[in-house]
Amino acid sequence: MSRQVVELKNVTKNIRGKTIIDDISFDVYSGEVFGFLGPNGAGKTTTIRIIVGLMKMSSGDIVVNGKSVKADFEGAVSQVGAIVENPEMYKFMSGYKNLIHYSRMYKGISKEKIDEVVKLVGLEGRIHEKVKTYSLGMRQRLGIAQSLLHDPKVLILDEPTNGLDPAGIREIRDYIRRLAKERDMAVIVSSHLLSEMEMMCDRIGIIQRGKLKDVQLISDFVGAQSQVYKIEVSDPEQIADKMRQAFPAWEIQLVSEDLLINCKKEDIPAIIKWCVGEDVSVFGAAVAAKTLEDRFLEVTSERKGEPVNV
Repeated sequence: MSRQVVELKNVTKNIRGKTIIDDISFDVYSGEVFGFLGPNGAGKTTTIRIIVGLMKMSSGDIVVNGKSVKADFEGAVSQVGAIVENPEMYKFMSGYKNLIHYSRMYKGISKEKIDEVVKLVGLEGRIHEKVKTYSLGMRQRLGIAQSLLHDPKVLILDEPTNGLDPAGIREIRDYIRRLAKERDMAVIVSSHLLSEMEMMCDRIGIIQRGKLKDVQLISDFVGAQSQVYKIEVSDPEQIADKMRQAFPAWEIQLVSEDLLINCKKEDIPAIIKWCVGEDVSVFGAAVAAKTLEDRFLEVTSERKGEPVNV
């Protein structure tokens, strides 16, 4: 059963009289990948820096695996593994020697533990080669291995697929999901690649101008308020205008070879019946699910059509 691993409680950050993070509260559970989204400058990285202890909050509290950042800073932060921006490695050393070097920062990390995390991220065949020979994806995996050395309960990755090619993005995505499920970890991922977040995350939180706009399951968030149905018919161009006249209350669009109709589910039988009466063949009718990008732009745009830089 999932349990709360990270709790943000009314976290606020003020810098020189300006509110950067404004009363944010959300929870992250074991075994889940939580996606943190927002336009540039919205406060994503600031929030992450506060969670990992690189920046102090002005008010509120964060509890990590039952330990309060305010009451027991060292105890709380010791439960967190993180890569903020790009993982930094000694390129003239092997991946294995890098891990040995970092393991000295913690007590009781054995050779067996290092071998375990190397296997976990799939670097067994290259771990004794110099980091300068690694691809960017391999360096990201080595960074994740470094973050896991001390058995954290929370893994935080800021833009983990930044700069990777499609194969590398898929590779990192698969490792992140595996880590969450197999090790029952809470994983927080910040990214601007919306399609990747849709495939990687269980829940999504959107922040804008320092305020948390929404937190939902990916499936609920993408499907929320969706009333657009895709109807595949013969002669869509000819039928579109006639359908607009027959059903003036509905928004009807022609996209590629499909009709997109904003209506209620209960209206679909009437549409099909009308098409049959007009001697129009109907090949299919289905919900035109919105993408994460569509919903993200809806939530973060204050005016319809307003461009949003992500």
